[in-house]
Amino acid sequence: MKLTALGTGGGVPSLYRGLPAFALERNGEVFLFDCGEGTQFRIMRSHIKPGRLEKIFISHFHGDHVLGLTGLLMTLSQFSREKPLELYAPPGMKEFMDNMKKHLNFRLDYELIIHEVTGGEIYKSKEYSIYAMPLSHIIFNLGYKIEEAERPGRFYPEKAIELGIKPGPLFKKLQDGHPVTLPNGNIVYPGQVMGPPRKGRKVVYATDTNPMSEMVDFAKEADLLMHDGMFSGDDDVMAIERGHSSVKDAARIAKEANVKKLLLIHISPRYSDGEMLLAKAKEIFPNTIIAKDYMTLEIPYED
Repeated sequence: MKLTALGTGGGVPSLYRGLPAFALERNGEVFLFDCGEGTQFRIMRSHIKPGRLEKIFISHFHGDHVLGLTGLLMTLSQFSREKPLELYAPPGMKEFMDNMKKHLNFRLDYELIIHEVTGGEIYKSKEYSIYAMPLSHIIFNLGYKIEEAERPGRFYPEKAIELGIKPGPLFKKLQDGHPVTLPNGNIVYPGQVMGPPRKGRKVVYATDTNPMSEMVDFAKEADLLMHDGMFSGDDDVMAIERGHSSVKDAARIAKEANVKKLLLIHISPRYSDGEMLLAKAKEIFPNTIIAKDYMTLEIPYED
């Protein structure tokens, strides 16, 4: 699993930061969180393969988060995309896309499946689930979480051999969770040769929000929390009035939620010195990184 920051600023672009867009790669799939102006160009400049884009998650309808969407969708059509693309967003996205198609006079040659969501579990497969949570902004806004299912426990081949299992297909059968019957009638169960189930990875995206106590539970023990850090912490009144958080707010949430790593995002163009913001956050939560355009982060398994 790898995250690529395509745009890490907020409000307006600057010479140093584009507008919000983050691509998460997992097992050949690409998930895109928000789609600020210029996202399609930034995808082309990165290692991201547009054809692997499976799902797009839009947090809210402020321009810096959504104005790149139409161009990206049109370009994917020009690339002869055929497989469907899923788009998750707050209510109003279907109307938004209908208006774009009408006024810009375009059509897509692939199926765009729009899910208008307000919270809760919005997708589930055997491998992972996706959740949305309303945030605290000046308009309706969603945070998102991708949470992998538990993985099988570690397989101990030496234990299997001691119990009479020969290396080969029966090893795989046990690893897949199925018991094996030996020629003498004894049954070997997966629990006898495998450790306890192991946690999957968890990634949370929460931008454009006042600090919320609910985020502590939502992000509990996440491997990576991407959190709004638009202000320094010396301007708390402005942050609250505009529906944002300071880097200190983000750090406190990361600490309470016991996340492994905090990535500060949606950085205001007023701060050219990101190191100052980073230092303030690290006073509270040391394992903090400030997002920079085109940076990549590997998100490994715990073990």
